[in-house]
Amino acid sequence: MSLKSFPRAYFELTLVGFTLVLGMSLPSAFLPIFASQLNPNEILVGLVSSSWFISRLFTELPSGVLADRFGWFRLLVCGLAVSALGTLLCSVADTIYVLILGWALWGLGVGFFFMCSSTMIFNLFESSVRGQALGTFQALEFIGSLIGAPIGSFMAETSGCKAVFVVASVLMVASFLVAFFSKTLRQNCAVNSEPASKLGMTKVLPSRRNWNLTVVYFDTFSRMLIWTGFVGTFFPLFVNLELGIGVELIGLIVSIRTLGIIVATAASGRLSDRFGRKPVAVVGLIVEVGSLCAHSLASTFEMLMFVGLVEGLGFGMVLTAVMVMLSEVAPAKYRGGAIGMDRTFMSLGGLFGPLLFMAVYELYGSISTFLLGALIFLLNLALMLTVKLPKAAEEDVNGQHPDRLQSIAFRDEGKTDIHSAIRIRHFVTQVKA
Repeated sequence: MSLKSFPRAYFELTLVGFTLVLGMSLPSAFLPIFASQLNPNEILVGLVSSSWFISRLFTELPSGVLADRFGWFRLLVCGLAVSALGTLLCSVADTIYVLILGWALWGLGVGFFFMCSSTMIFNLFESSVRGQALGTFQALEFIGSLIGAPIGSFMAETSGCKAVFVVASVLMVASFLVAFFSKTLRQNCAVNSEPASKLGMTKVLPSRRNWNLTVVYFDTFSRMLIWTGFVGTFFPLFVNLELGIGVELIGLIVSIRTLGIIVATAASGRLSDRFGRKPVAVVGLIVEVGSLCAHSLASTFEMLMFVGLVEGLGFGMVLTAVMVMLSEVAPAKYRGGAIGMDRTFMSLGGLFGPLLFMAVYELYGSISTFLLGALIFLLNLALMLTVKLPKAAEEDVNGQHPDRLQSIAFRDEGKTDIHSAIRIRHFVTQVKA
């Protein structure tokens, strides 16, 4: 399916997401340094980074369930407003406590946005092109992340850390204004929302009954555990302290890994549409296991660059395939609750990853840390092989799949208004019944 045929709401959502990620990546390289300048206490410095996840642990699940019931547009716009407020607090922070509060609000708002944006993409597109749509969206996000960090570092050196937060604030406010005044986003949120008749929390809880969802949750948790604990904390220390590679070269390794993620997320969406979510996810996990083992053997900068690129490709393949898989194994009217639960597990992995891997590294050394990462990925792979995806419904309405009619209804090109979309949706519901 050509990108030209995608609805206008998708491109507006992508623009908002790119601007949001670009802004939040600007301070990523110097945040701990700025925090230590405000207060050198190591616990408080660590709390700054953790606050990004702590603020989301107890909010994303109930907010997803409530959004299923009352609609998504308000949550999306509120998330962007909270992010803008958090960024403004960071830009005026003179104490580390203000920075912690601002960073927590920023992370909370970003979590709300991406929960809403994922649900909107799932609702805008039928299953056969959903991978392509989500993969393109995620690839553009990672491009924002790739260019944001070096720009922020350069600005911090020339203008100071607070100036970077001011620029990030401008980007956050711009994202909010684009979403708030977008008629197509407002209309599509209104049409796409399928409020459940009651708050079905039990419908999305991990259990043997919801086995497919449970596997998806574990995949999200374990990959975030690896991302923050192994890639983000242990690996830079190992490369710097034990291999003697400088910080600037470590930054290049991280950048080439991000490049691999960008390429894979863009390509794996189409691949998963063609070959299936599970095969692409399994191949990606195999690549990640092999890459992690190769990291333990690599000893030169060039080898680490190559392995980092391959590992990024594997990560990107799993990221897109599993996210689309979530949309297909979750009950449609409880999809928001499932995404909220998934992001709660993501936050848990981000919170405990650094603690787990640094504890193993401190007590047992680097080899045991590499083995732990490999075992987590192998367990993830074994569980993924047990997933049984439901077969897509083969329903046609005058040669059209009902989801395709929904997608047509959501395209705002001057041909379809909100009332027409509601009438078509009512007709599709009757046909499905």
